[in-house]
Amino acid sequence: MLACGQLQRTVAWIADQQDADGALPWFRGGQLDPWDSVEAAMALDVGGEHARARAAYRWLADRQRPDGSWASEYRGGVETAPAAESNHAGYLAVGAWHSWLVTGDELLVGELWPAVRRGLDQVTRMQLPGGAIGWALRPDGTPDDTALLTGCASLFQALRCGVALAELQDDPQPDWELAVTELGTALRESPEAFADRSRFSMDWYYPVLGGAVTGPAARDRLAADWDRFVVPGLGARCVADRPWVTGAETCELALALAAAGQPDAALEQLAAMQHLREDDGSYWTGYVYADDARWPVERTTWTAAAVVLAADALAGATGAARLFTDPAALPAPGTGTPDWLPGSAGTVRP
Repeated sequence: MLACGQLQRTVAWIADQQDADGALPWFRGGQLDPWDSVEAAMALDVGGEHARARAAYRWLADRQRPDGSWASEYRGGVETAPAAESNHAGYLAVGAWHSWLVTGDELLVGELWPAVRRGLDQVTRMQLPGGAIGWALRPDGTPDDTALLTGCASLFQALRCGVALAELQDDPQPDWELAVTELGTALRESPEAFADRSRFSMDWYYPVLGGAVTGPAARDRLAADWDRFVVPGLGARCVADRPWVTGAETCELALALAAAGQPDAALEQLAAMQHLREDDGSYWTGYVYADDARWPVERTTWTAAAVVLAADALAGATGAARLFTDPAALPAPGTGTPDWLPGSAGTVRP
């Protein structure tokens, strides 16, 4: 496990990449996408940088489109890739619920709730027959009929966070409850509903990480493709047929392993990817081991954030530690909020 001081350096590095207006890009001066920005904001909350996390969430809420979507890329606050993706529309719900669990800040949750609601309403409008959710909106505003397994598994978690937030706000959303039930069934029982991207490790572990596949089925799923994706001592490949391990995927795999009841294996993966760490606490995105080369030549906030979230989850340091590792931590639709409360300190402990 990483020491407290190491994690605080990583959180400080993430904070240093943030723009003065709250935007939280991949790295200073780089692109920003809503999903990765939320992930980085969650890491800031874990490290006690609550004001910076609030600023990142407010930046996103202020730039939400009227239909509940966001652009898929921004630079300097300007939309540079206008496509509206469903996983971007939904992920603020995870960030808002995570923030509540860490800080107990009801004012922020109330402030973000309209944006969360618009985003998840857009997600439910993009649901396809059979339960899967289209990956993006077409130019005419209709959902693309292609569904991506990783994105849908992330949306399964986002919708459940939205249901929990709705209970907290006393604003029930029965359409979300129905949508997440149908989506979970599709994720577990209808692989043909999703585009074939089985080369990518995220499609392997994300149904476990998102909470749709649990228990023995989760362990079986992770065991089935372990040798395709895991490189001993280095971490997880991003793509099965490429000699390239990536830090974020390795940390997400660690979270999925913990969710499947395999914490020792999770710790092993978190340790394995530390070769990507720099002394300032930042992390390279990936490593092409066949060439002994960092690639791409970038250190990203979302890779660093994945490390912080995995370390928090495995150490149980904050009130949000169980969000990614305990599928039962989020309520089933209609059952109310979990019986565990937000953490009081919201900081990394040794």
